[in-house]
Amino acid sequence: MKPRAKKPPMSRESLLPLLAGHVLAHGLGQASLRPLAQAAGTSDRMLLYHFGTKELLIIDLLSHVAGVYAAGLDAVLAEGERPATRTALVARIIAQNAATAMQPFMLLWWEIVAGAARGLPGFLPAAEAMMGELLVWLEGHMPAGDPDPAGGARYLLTVIEGAMMLTAVGHRQTAREGLLAGGLLEA
Repeated sequence: MKPRAKKPPMSRESLLPLLAGHVLAHGLGQASLRPLAQAAGTSDRMLLYHFGTKELLIIDLLSHVAGVYAAGLDAVLAEGERPATRTALVARIIAQNAATAMQPFMLLWWEIVAGAARGLPGFLPAAEAMMGELLVWLEGHMPAGDPDPAGGARYLLTVIEGAMMLTAVGHRQTAREGLLAGGLLEA
């Protein structure tokens, strides 16, 4: 009889992709530990052992999801290739966010926004951390020679979030016309 291969020890790093897959497929709902634990093949007590509290688990989980989202954006911006203009950068991000593969991220993002607005435990710090990570990512991808990469990143993040929100509530044309009027989208 062949000996059974040992299962690698469970860790935060091994749990996060499993938890991320679950929330991208099913949302956070009430962010209950039991469904998350079941998706990761463990118990709610083990999740608390690895993450400390439910709030810290949500923060780490959503930070991980933000990293996966940023990697998806990196895929449309070849390494080392910066768009020549802010307009080109916005166009790529808007197009990537509209892709079918990105829809679970968009749905989860609006759930996070709503949870943060409602004051649900862990949502506001998680949203703040995600926005912080995306802001750093955006600043690092601003066009070469941009006169104000930090300010430009904040401006573009505001515009992109607004356009995504308008699209999510059925005002895709309003978002498009606003981007065109602001010179951030080419006709």
